[in-house]
Amino acid sequence: MQLTAYHAKYLAHNLTKQAPPGAADQLSMSLFDASVDLNPHQIEAAMFALQSPIAEGAILADEVGLGKTIEAGIVLCQKWAERKRRLLIICPASIRKQWATELAEKFNLPAVVIDAKTHRDLKRAGQPWPLDQKAVVILSYHYAARLQDELRPMAWDLVVIDEAHKLRNAYRPSNRIGQALRWATEGRKKLLLTATPLQNSLMELYGLSSFIDENIFGDPNAFRSKYINTGGDLDGLRLRLADFCKRTLRKQVLEYVRYTERKAITQPFRPSDVEQSLYDAISRLLQREESYAIPSRQRHLTILILRKLLASSSYAIAGTLGTLRARLVDLRDGIEQDDHWTDAIIDAEEIEEDLLDEWLSDEDADSIPDLVEPARLRSEIDELAKLADMANSIEVDTKTTALLQALDVGFAEQSRMGAPRKALIFTESRRTQDYLRRYLETHGYADRVVTFSGTNSGEQVQAIYQAWVQANLDTGHVTGSKAIDVRAALIDHFRDHADIMIATEAAAEGVNLQFCSMVINYDLPWNPQRIEQRIGRCHRYGQKHDVIVINFLNERNEADQRIHALLRDKFNLFSGVFGASDEVLGSIESGVDFEKRILAIYQDCRTPKEIDAAFDALQAELDEQIRSRMEETRRALLENFDEDVHARLRLRLEDTKAQLDRVGRQFWDVTRFILQDSAAFDDAELAFDLAQPPAPGIARGRYHLISRSADQPSAATNDHGYFLYRLSHPLGEHVLDAAKSGSTPAAELLFDVTSHPGRNAVVEALKGRSGWLTLRRLTVTSFETEDYLLFSGVKDGGRSLDQETCERLFGVAAAVRPLGGVSAEAAERIEAEAAQAQKAALNRSLEANNKHFAIARERLEQWAEDKVYAVERALKDTKEQIKALRREARSAATLEEEHDAQARLVELERKQRKQRQEIFAVEDEIADRRDQLIAGLQKRMQRGQTAETLFTIRWSVV
Repeated sequence: MQLTAYHAKYLAHNLTKQAPPGAADQLSMSLFDASVDLNPHQIEAAMFALQSPIAEGAILADEVGLGKTIEAGIVLCQKWAERKRRLLIICPASIRKQWATELAEKFNLPAVVIDAKTHRDLKRAGQPWPLDQKAVVILSYHYAARLQDELRPMAWDLVVIDEAHKLRNAYRPSNRIGQALRWATEGRKKLLLTATPLQNSLMELYGLSSFIDENIFGDPNAFRSKYINTGGDLDGLRLRLADFCKRTLRKQVLEYVRYTERKAITQPFRPSDVEQSLYDAISRLLQREESYAIPSRQRHLTILILRKLLASSSYAIAGTLGTLRARLVDLRDGIEQDDHWTDAIIDAEEIEEDLLDEWLSDEDADSIPDLVEPARLRSEIDELAKLADMANSIEVDTKTTALLQALDVGFAEQSRMGAPRKALIFTESRRTQDYLRRYLETHGYADRVVTFSGTNSGEQVQAIYQAWVQANLDTGHVTGSKAIDVRAALIDHFRDHADIMIATEAAAEGVNLQFCSMVINYDLPWNPQRIEQRIGRCHRYGQKHDVIVINFLNERNEADQRIHALLRDKFNLFSGVFGASDEVLGSIESGVDFEKRILAIYQDCRTPKEIDAAFDALQAELDEQIRSRMEETRRALLENFDEDVHARLRLRLEDTKAQLDRVGRQFWDVTRFILQDSAAFDDAELAFDLAQPPAPGIARGRYHLISRSADQPSAATNDHGYFLYRLSHPLGEHVLDAAKSGSTPAAELLFDVTSHPGRNAVVEALKGRSGWLTLRRLTVTSFETEDYLLFSGVKDGGRSLDQETCERLFGVAAAVRPLGGVSAEAAERIEAEAAQAQKAALNRSLEANNKHFAIARERLEQWAEDKVYAVERALKDTKEQIKALRREARSAATLEEEHDAQARLVELERKQRKQRQEIFAVEDEIADRRDQLIAGLQKRMQRGQTAETLFTIRWSVV
């Protein structure tokens, strides 16, 4: 279709208007820009989160694996499209990078992870407010709490809280992080994400709701009185939760979402006698009460690291034993000791920062004692030297040879499934990582292995990085941040060239490797949450094949076998469609606490009998935690039993796809019009080659319209580069701004319906007719800003054209003729039509906002009732106690008992009189508070409006 400047202006405004909450096209911009498969439950969840312009927030509580990150991403993308760009994400430290990657890849949203180092660097660079970014800001829970004084003054448009069940006790004064975050984000719109909003107590729902808005329910006592104590009103609670909490179940969406299985394979190995002797000797050293090698400061963390290295490889433990010995030699020679001597071990093995934070917080501060016994010190130095020699003498350990067998088995299974030949091997040791790479390259995998770590240093990595930069120089993939680009280079190399990636724990953060379907836990962490995160790199939405999970099992180690069984059977980590559920992982509260329990067993138990007894006790405790007493209550409160869910979701998907097809066509047409002199267009491929960039910062190259109906070509499509073309791309924004600001003086448009491809019956009925038409943009500001594009048209002879007819008219190509002006009679008639259309739009807006106001007012009325209910319940309880005490006094066996009962009765009656007096004061106080809140809502509802005429034309249909 050949557009005119008038078409382009209308379409550009239509593509970028802020639709009212709940409108069918509210999410058009965000859904069009998102590089995700459209799942109707995710669209519905995003609409739910945005449904009320008044509500302080919402909880999205889909079962695990249904894409809460995608739902939040849609909401963030919509806010960004609406130019509301102060956006904050608070999440566990381990998934910060994952969030940044998902936002960039799936939603084209810039994101910055701010930690202590980044914050410090930004301040040094002269930025006084490091949180003031032109990007989505991502913080960990702990660091956000530390920055509470900086967070609070920021006018955040939206705060997303991931793994929000961590805040279920935030209402308690003792919950320091929860209290800090609650204060820091008070009054800001919040979106909470959790698969487990209710685990052990209904008070958890109160905690999450009060984090969003303390005026949803009354105080904790009121909530207990109304919903928890005997006769609790669960039906009433369910209705109130439905306003701000949405939960979708897996069984409701299997029609739309395909999930693959996990297939567990155990790779046993039996250490040689030399390896077992080394293990036993080091275990005895670690179990020793006093040792110069492992002093009390950071003792538990040091032992944990040594235990993990001992289980990893003899090569890894040999290097660390050397570090311990060197330190004791310095001590013997009188060289001053470094209090941070453990940093060398930590840096060498790349332990995750958040794990360190939690372990170090429990450590003792004292270091090596002042008095040193020279003979004992010399003995330990000799002992460490012998142990290091023993470790170094093991050139290839049994576990390493078992890795070759595991790879053979895994690759054969991938071949059977038709999956790419890819294996992701995880180790907790960087030394083991280097050792395995060298071993595999000399045993059949030369040039087929790539390593991935937190530092990503080394000759091989640098060579891959340099080659990647050269290949992607003009593609737009090079960000300029070396750390980010090295990660991208290594992932691309693994996908396109290598068979095997050996990754350390740091690599489990923020990478998506759906093209790989084999995860090998060469070292098995004790933390179930870490294991789930590892497997989740490959077993995630978008994986096309079943994922093979291979675990190594030491047949000569009783504790290792019990841990493996626990992780397999109790946490269900290695098999099934979804792996471990959030419910099970959430029940252990902290993976680090679980690790501490395991370490205590290794340290304290000496015999197989003791090990069995300790694990039996731990398993019994886990059974109790995992077997949630709240299961039935959770179902009753949170799960939707609507039989029409499937039909509703199908309709949502169909409507959204139709809307996005319209958006795509309109965006393509506007782009063709604006760039017609600077780009060559390929309509069949929905692509164009930009030869002359229209503004600085926009690259030349091939742009492909983001589309779900066509395959996206590879980056090598064009020598000048390849870019996905979206509304939010700088070129897309330029095109839309240019169209909106284009010159559209009064003119005559001749709409050519005769040559129009396809049938347009509405416009065909106007063939041979003429008239006048104007387009106005009405902006209403109330709880939110709402845009309305209002056509007002008339036919010659006096009859009006409705909004739909005018819109259909602009679906037809036209030629433009100059026009001297608009006659007074036509101008008067058009103005009257426009005023009527504007009045109707304002009434629709008012009616919708009145509904939002009524819902919010009802919620405040319920809050006030809750508060009064708690006071009245306390008075009622006192009355019941008085009745019981009077009965007791009447049946007293002795005068002394009767006297004692009467004394307590007098005290209770005094309490009752006081409560009766207080109840009126409390009711007045609550009523005043309610009225203040309602007055605040009324003030926010006061409306402003502006109207702008975009163009006025004379129309003719030919």
